[in-house]
Amino acid sequence: MKDRAEDQTRRLLLDAGLQEGMRVLDIGCGRGDVSILAAQLVGMRGQVVGIDREQAPLEAGRARVSNLGLANVSFERADLSSLPTELGAFDAVIGRRVLMYQPDAVAALMHVTDVLKPGGLIVLQEHDSTSMPICAPEMPLHERVSRWIWDTVEREGADIHMGLHLAPALVRAGFEVEHVRAEATILTPDQSHPIAAIVRAMLGRIGAADVATAEEIDVETLDARLSAERHETNRTCIWEMVFGAWARKPG
Repeated sequence: MKDRAEDQTRRLLLDAGLQEGMRVLDIGCGRGDVSILAAQLVGMRGQVVGIDREQAPLEAGRARVSNLGLANVSFERADLSSLPTELGAFDAVIGRRVLMYQPDAVAALMHVTDVLKPGGLIVLQEHDSTSMPICAPEMPLHERVSRWIWDTVEREGADIHMGLHLAPALVRAGFEVEHVRAEATILTPDQSHPIAAIVRAMLGRIGAADVATAEEIDVETLDARLSAERHETNRTCIWEMVFGAWARKPG
């Protein structure tokens, strides 16, 4: 669920050492979910700058922070491969599900070092599909839906094993890794996840990647079918694994 994802990210940022007064760069910020979360942690004495290469999500992010009355967040259009020098220097760089979409994750991280202060913090969160999902006993529909999602992302060019590749990429980019963690999303008959909503949002992409048709997916009944499968013999499933890591630029 969205709240669960937000809680995971909040705990990661806090444990990594994000604190009041910091100047933070959120890479691949999209609509600003993580930027807004970070803004709450750094307070009005701090600042968060979110960057993305697409204009539409940046406009959505600006509207959100305006409605929330957040004066310590701004958004800029920029690419990781050519970060504008006018962005200035940052105490911390953060990002969620960003490296998996980079053609060269190590190169992207090396570009980040240019805007990070010596001793500065980098905190990243990445999903990983390795061996996912794990269901006992097997749940064929859950496994099929998982493949729809991950096959689509992989065919779009993403690294679907970025979670496991995260720490090595940081090391190769010259960072000093301080901690790595992984958290599982667990599904039970009474504990769910917005799988159908995610699939609905991805329908066009799934079709474009030639992974499954709308008729095969039948998104209107998908949530009910997934729930029914979990209720059969009280089944449990590890749906996804989320990796988090923090490291520092050598000082």
